[in-house]
Amino acid sequence: MINEPAMMLETVTLLLAGGFALGYLWQVHADESWPRSGFKTASVLSLALVAGLSTPLLAVALGLCALGDLALSRPGERAFLAGVGSFAGGHLAYVWLFLSLPDADVTRLLTAPAGWAVIALAGVAFAMMSLLARFAGEMRVQVMAYVPVIVAMGLAALTLPTPLIWCAAVMFMISDMVLAVETFVLPPAHPARRLTAPVIWLLYWGAQALFFAVLIL
Repeated sequence: MINEPAMMLETVTLLLAGGFALGYLWQVHADESWPRSGFKTASVLSLALVAGLSTPLLAVALGLCALGDLALSRPGERAFLAGVGSFAGGHLAYVWLFLSLPDADVTRLLTAPAGWAVIALAGVAFAMMSLLARFAGEMRVQVMAYVPVIVAMGLAALTLPTPLIWCAAVMFMISDMVLAVETFVLPPAHPARRLTAPVIWLLYWGAQALFFAVLIL
């Protein structure tokens, strides 16, 4: 039997989180401020709080990502590295979550179409490691260590027979890759930054919302 009050709470929370996400999108090019940080953090933290009522591992993953959002919304190298660490923890929590689901089967990684996706992920990882080794400067070690964690999340998603989970994982990974290009490759005044910031946010928050919707609703 469907728990209608719980479903209503989860649906309302998703809509509320979407409102926070739109609030941040409206300010995506604005200077750092606590209201801006608040919108960004609340858009994922609200999902985490409700996920905790039924799916603790999802709550941990979302909560760590919300902490990463807060850190990345603040200025400075220390805040950036704190955000990278929080997101690495979030990815690892997703790995644990996906592999703990009843439908998870690691042998799927050896068969098509997941097998081809594994090869593609290996190519993406090599390209990102090469890019970061060239452009990330003094932070190259920390951010290069993040790449295998991202790939692990993608591989864990592929063990599930759920295309929407695959889609969300790909969106999450692409948002991370675009963020890396924006942070380390594009000059501060590059016109592409007008597009990268909203693209990163829409892909990233869309991935979190899709994970929430598929695993909770």
